[in-house]
Amino acid sequence: MSRIGRKPVPVPANVKIAVADSTISVEGPKGKLSFTYKPAITVQHDEAGKQLVITRADDERESRALHGLTRSLIANMVQGVVAGYTKKLEIVGVGYQAQLKKANTVALQVGFANQITLEAPAGVSVTVPDATHVVITGADKQAVGQFAAEVRKVRPPEPYKGKGIRYEGEAVRRKAGKAFGAK
Repeated sequence: MSRIGRKPVPVPANVKIAVADSTISVEGPKGKLSFTYKPAITVQHDEAGKQLVITRADDERESRALHGLTRSLIANMVQGVVAGYTKKLEIVGVGYQAQLKKANTVALQVGFANQITLEAPAGVSVTVPDATHVVITGADKQAVGQFAAEVRKVRPPEPYKGKGIRYEGEAVRRKAGKAFGAK
């Protein structure tokens, strides 16, 4: 039995859960999310215990793999609509900066001739507290992480000077450059 799949998902009081067919909808203060799970998995909403119980039909390899995955995805949805998710990026480099063009559109100047503009998907919001920091927030963990990865991909940190866009707190492995005058 999956250790993660066996654990029930606690449902806070301010979250509404709707399970129909093989789709679960979670609605809370930060938004509404839905997820369609595989037929090998069953989800029961225990309203008395205020929890979701995820079980699997059999012990086949695919069912075992989906058991813990489905539980984790549903737990992430519940946490997302209650507290939300945040990714913080920092921009390192002389003249490198970010600015908010319009709502949820960030413009990056990171050493290219042109500005790169990226528009956040629905449900994800972007703020730029200062020119070298970008904060991405939203209820959907996957969408927040994906957009943060797309912003970072514009100019990933390079190993010689450390310039580029990195996650806040990310350790960039530095390399020594060429050694001059050593004979």
